[in-house]
Amino acid sequence: MEVAAAKAIGAGIAVLALFGVGLAMGNIFSTLIASVARNPASRDTVFPIGILGFALTEAVALFALLIAFLILFA
Repeated sequence: MEVAAAKAIGAGIAVLALFGVGLAMGNIFSTLIASVARNPASRDTVFPIGILGFALTEAVALFALLIAFLILFA
């Protein structure tokens, strides 16, 4: 197998983590919307926790993308 093909396969496998990140973000925001819809007074408590979850999940996506770029271009 050529090195370029192996790099492309490795980067593709590294990007598979983005599928899980997409599912997690959808889950975070759907739960946030459902919880605020059930109890609107809890928005001030629930919203910062949802944004923190979004930020941490987005960090996982950035790490996966960084690994994919390192595999391709290093």
